[in-house]
Amino acid sequence: MHTSPGHGGPAAPAPYDLLVRGGTVVTPRGSERADIAVRAGRIAALLPPSGNGSGAGPAARAARVLDASGLHVLPGLIDSHVHFRTPGLTHKEEWSTGSRAAVAGGVTTVIDMPNTVPPLVEPAELDRRRALIEGRSLVDYRFHAGIDTTRIEAMREWPRGAGSSFKVFLSGHHTAPTVVREEADLRRIFALAAEGGATLLFHSEDDTVFALLDRWQPAPTRYADYARHRPRTGALVATAKLVRLAAEYRVATHVVHVATREEADLLAAAAADGIPVTFEVTGHHLTFVDADISRLGPRIRLRPAIRDDPDRRRLWEAVHEGEAATIGSDHSPHTVEEKARPVPDVPPGLPGVQELFGTVWHGLRSRRPEESPDTLLPLLAARLALRPAQLFGLASRKGSIEAGKDADLVLVDAAAPWTMTPDRVHAKCGWSAYEGAPLLGVVHTTVRRGQVVYQETGGRGEFGVPDGQWLAAPEIPAGTPAYGDTAAADGRTAGNGHPGKPGRGHAAEPGDACSLH
Repeated sequence: MHTSPGHGGPAAPAPYDLLVRGGTVVTPRGSERADIAVRAGRIAALLPPSGNGSGAGPAARAARVLDASGLHVLPGLIDSHVHFRTPGLTHKEEWSTGSRAAVAGGVTTVIDMPNTVPPLVEPAELDRRRALIEGRSLVDYRFHAGIDTTRIEAMREWPRGAGSSFKVFLSGHHTAPTVVREEADLRRIFALAAEGGATLLFHSEDDTVFALLDRWQPAPTRYADYARHRPRTGALVATAKLVRLAAEYRVATHVVHVATREEADLLAAAAADGIPVTFEVTGHHLTFVDADISRLGPRIRLRPAIRDDPDRRRLWEAVHEGEAATIGSDHSPHTVEEKARPVPDVPPGLPGVQELFGTVWHGLRSRRPEESPDTLLPLLAARLALRPAQLFGLASRKGSIEAGKDADLVLVDAAAPWTMTPDRVHAKCGWSAYEGAPLLGVVHTTVRRGQVVYQETGGRGEFGVPDGQWLAAPEIPAGTPAYGDTAAADGRTAGNGHPGKPGRGHAAEPGDACSLH
């Protein structure tokens, strides 16, 4: 990738601030050769391709030109599931390092989870959190709010621009702030979400099931025993309950880090039946299986636990068929010292935002070698950019390469393999479970709102100015249709994001008509 000043004499003003020239642009319509013109941080136009190719014309004038010849240009990725550990847990991760890891992986927008110290369960905490992040983030960002079970009514106190989505933990672990165990509390949360038009996200494992098992069997002493102590049973019990409540209250319900084939089947069937449920899969559940535990041990101790190969195959099917709405990293770093604790005390989680695109693109290409990158990359962009933008109220600005939207762009050599090594890790924890694993797709340049925030240099890369912005959610306009009405209410498209491929038994993806915007 090469950069150069705009062409022409110094006296002639450049009509554009930036021109991305000569690349294959991944849009909601598919992959196409085009130049991207940027003005004032927004995409001004998609222009006919310039350069030396057949039918190429002269390049538009711009103050700066990025040469994307031989590269694909994707929309900036949106990771709707990160834990950047601020405040209170910054010995594990912080925004300066977490956002470096993000842009090095092509991620330009993140939505941070609330389980920090203190947790983000009160609106008054929002301004303090934003002040801690200002001037430290290379990515634009938003937060999922948390819920204090002793004061569930606080959901009403969140302004719509700040509290449009709430994360709910149905099971406890090392960093879960509060756990919802009583159905009466869960029903109240659904009722308030319905009242305010909010989206609910769930860590869907049933704490009562796990407590019962813990009373029956001793704590695990080997990593190989961990899945038996946190089995799929807990997820199935919890997810079945959520499907029932989503159907009853008509609340947009997003289940994060789905790890089992049974959950994927249940949620896909529920969505096809018109129930307002969507789900996320993660890079690590798409990559690792239980056979990897003996090799990687504490590095892949996770919640939910790593499952078996039939589960992984079903998750990949859900990605390809459009049943999985989003792919997230669940970037949850812990220090090397924390991961070295005795087996029962090792905290679950791993860093993953930097590796997300490389590991998922490698997995998709290896499973679909007969399909071209020009076909598969739009599918991946839908799961990693467009659908998160639609689900969480960002689609007016982000999620796709279209005129008028933020110029969030990723220049990728989609055919280039690479390997994560310790010296390439940007997360503060300094380690990666993907070290030595085959990854695919080198991120050459990441552009956020028209500014270059990352350039690959053959080493650790060069970074731009950390002036990422907090993204307020838009208010719900009066008369916005509820979930289940027309999917055209906010201009969102139907289908599963795979060009030319219809959804399974329903016209629109789950979530397409929920009143998030």
